[in-house]
Amino acid sequence: GTLCGSNPRAVAGAGTRMRSSRRCYGARGGKELDPPFRNPFVHELRFTPLQKAKIALMTVTLFPIRLLFAAFMMLLAWPFAFVATVGRSEDTVEPECWWRRVVDVVLKAIMRTMWFAGGFHWVTVKGRQALPSEAPILTLAPHSSYFDAIPVTMTMASIVMKAESKDIPVWGTLIKFIRPVFVSRSDQDSRRKTVEEIKRRAHSGGEWPQIMIFPEGTCTNRSCLITFKPGAFIPAVPVQPVVLRYPNELDTITWTWQGPGAHWHSWSYNPALFANNVRSIMAKALGVPVTDYSFEDCQLAMAEGLLRLPGNTRLLEFAKLIRSLGLKPQNTEEELEQYASRARKVREERLGLEDLAHYLNVPVSDTLGEMLSYFEPEDGKMDIRLYVIALSVVCRPSKTLQTVKLAFKMFEAEDDNTVREGELACILKAALGVRELNAAPLFGAVDGGGKERITFDEFKAFAEQHPDFAWDYLYPNQEGFHSCPDTPSSAPVANGFCMDFTSKDVQPDRNPSQKKVD
Repeated sequence: GTLCGSNPRAVAGAGTRMRSSRRCYGARGGKELDPPFRNPFVHELRFTPLQKAKIALMTVTLFPIRLLFAAFMMLLAWPFAFVATVGRSEDTVEPECWWRRVVDVVLKAIMRTMWFAGGFHWVTVKGRQALPSEAPILTLAPHSSYFDAIPVTMTMASIVMKAESKDIPVWGTLIKFIRPVFVSRSDQDSRRKTVEEIKRRAHSGGEWPQIMIFPEGTCTNRSCLITFKPGAFIPAVPVQPVVLRYPNELDTITWTWQGPGAHWHSWSYNPALFANNVRSIMAKALGVPVTDYSFEDCQLAMAEGLLRLPGNTRLLEFAKLIRSLGLKPQNTEEELEQYASRARKVREERLGLEDLAHYLNVPVSDTLGEMLSYFEPEDGKMDIRLYVIALSVVCRPSKTLQTVKLAFKMFEAEDDNTVREGELACILKAALGVRELNAAPLFGAVDGGGKERITFDEFKAFAEQHPDFAWDYLYPNQEGFHSCPDTPSSAPVANGFCMDFTSKDVQPDRNPSQKKVD
């Protein structure tokens, strides 16, 4: 493995867009969107018969030995960590004395021996680790595996962990030695307290150990850097970027799932901008692109539900706007019901930019203007019900039936609780994030008797009897429902994500120069 540390300074500047001959289209009628990359949340291994035989042999011979040795080394480390943590306060940091420094060195040696026995024979470190007074926070990326704990054991830096971890025998004592910031699942105010604790330690003038944070917030396959969460950058202190590389020929490290000293002034400081600029520098050092996809986007795109999103869905674009405006509900179910109730009252009344700002309780801005444009308003005014439908899908992507039920409540006639074909088309276009959709075949199948009106109960019963109704009635013979130009129509891709987003004609810089940008 390789750890590369950059200069611990705040970073300014913007990343560049990368162009390619292979692109994903659809969100703007064929207009080019973000450049195509390999899906960062999918990792597939294909072994040759010989490799499979080696794995089988090593599983029953070498692996048990390595596992026992790792357990032994952790037990060996426990008494040292226990002695060092006896009587320690979680709110204050004790003065560094000689015997604590000895314990720190011993524990680092034990942990390094454990990793060596586990197969990590050589770990190359490039650059110099900044002092806590220079950079109170270390940001590591890309995050791809449990093995990313190696730099934690090499530096004994603090990390953010679940509070329940400290109660695990042996492991809990080792964790407490590095003075982590604990997050409690049972405390609803835990997120705010965690941010406040990170800020308190970061502004201690180097008294506390450095805090090591993985700003991506989830594991990826290291093909690009996804959106950085702002937590590490909220304290507005210098950070030291650290990039991780695993030069294995066969990537058995990655753990993902498949369906994921500038001076800042308080009035102008932007944690998200800080995070993006640090990400750009780290991506350049790694020689990989950046993407504005987040783990939440992957959950949205690959969610299983009655209405799986098509390849040309624009809901990922909508989700980015929601994040930018800070409009994602905290209490999802309750807030969506409130939004729907307000939307029912105005029904077909359309909102302009200022009315939309008042409805959402946000200031008028360019981003809000983009939100309005997303819904293609007539005469500059939009139907707020479409916003509620799209928001519901983004907040609970696997519960599309609940979204349709919420939509029916907003669109149905007050006398008989039914909707017409045009209203069903509006509902489905908003839920799928598409501009054009022929809902006539589906409406006719649900209607059955030719009433030209359907209820939600009828729609639900039809959906339960025909779980593949979306592919049978909405997607066949409709262009743009596949995210990759090279993907055949007989092989639909998962909700707008190309399995391979690799940019063929872009060669990343393999020998990037590290430089300080203030």
